[in-house]
Amino acid sequence: MSWLDDFRAVDINQPAEWPPWFVVVVSLLACLVLLFGGWQFLIRDQRLSLDYERAQELELRRTFTIKKGMVVNLPAYQAQMIQIKEMLAELVQQLPDSSEVPSLLIDITEAGGRRGLEFVVFDPQEQELGDFYSTLPILMEVKGNYHQLGNFISDLAQMPRIVTVGDLEITADEDGVLTSSLVLKTYSYLAEGL
Repeated sequence: MSWLDDFRAVDINQPAEWPPWFVVVVSLLACLVLLFGGWQFLIRDQRLSLDYERAQELELRRTFTIKKGMVVNLPAYQAQMIQIKEMLAELVQQLPDSSEVPSLLIDITEAGGRRGLEFVVFDPQEQELGDFYSTLPILMEVKGNYHQLGNFISDLAQMPRIVTVGDLEITADEDGVLTSSLVLKTYSYLAEGL
């Protein structure tokens, strides 16, 4: 008798008479169906939920670390903000308001005169408006020697107000007198811009 004959001999309607090997096979199949169903309907969804929660935990940890670093460094940030505000106030003081521009122009001409330069052209142009400052270009042409021009530019750099030198062109005549064309730019603070 083969196992196939034993299988045909089993009466499905009489479980009490089933042979032991058949009970084991049916029990194993029932366990496999239960395991598959449990995995499919209970555990798989919970694993997906667990993976999602782990990803959330990592993101929250990252956010926590960033915010913790910000809180730990808050006093340093506050001190840095105070320092930046002081620097900004100092820089704004270097920008005269529009009422101080005429006196700055006088200071520039006096600096050139002290150095022995002869002003051929001194032509303030139209102001150019920026976000919180305006720029006043001044077309200048001066005559003098090399050292006089160098000392004049050095004096401009030492002024308490910001004055920049650009578009510098120098020509010399037969006697060694230099004629210098340049554009000075001075800046003024626009209080309503901030």
